[in-house]
Amino acid sequence: MQKIWCMDLYDISFFLSTMWVGPFWFGMLVFPEHELTKKAMEGPWFFLGPILIWWAVTLADPQGLIDLAKDSANPAGILEGLAAIIGTKPGAAAAWAHMVAGDIFVTRWMWIRCGQEKISRRVTAAIVFFGVMLMPVGVAIYLALVRDNKTAA
Repeated sequence: MQKIWCMDLYDISFFLSTMWVGPFWFGMLVFPEHELTKKAMEGPWFFLGPILIWWAVTLADPQGLIDLAKDSANPAGILEGLAAIIGTKPGAAAAWAHMVAGDIFVTRWMWIRCGQEKISRRVTAAIVFFGVMLMPVGVAIYLALVRDNKTAA
């Protein structure tokens, strides 16, 4: 018998969080000078989707947040409590939305700074690519290669 493929709220939220930031990330990566990219990155829309998804997931299953608050009262159990929450579909979906929102927010900041400092398109593309795909690598590239021209002079 063939299993029917069905996505629940948490599968959908994971998918939507990822797909929401995709066009913004792609614009910064491939069309950094285009007016549509600049306009899209001006307001909060680039990170608002994952934030709203985080709220939806959290409100759909508030027990994870309640458990996290309880675990925070015991410093020895915080990490175990967090691991238990993230080990659930609601916890993983909420954590993913949280990470995606943070990744695109910091990546946008680095992208803007690269433009202000006239950083080459190749370096900017590497920072933007890794900013969303592997944030610590994107930040490391940014810190290693981007200097504030005002303080360097």
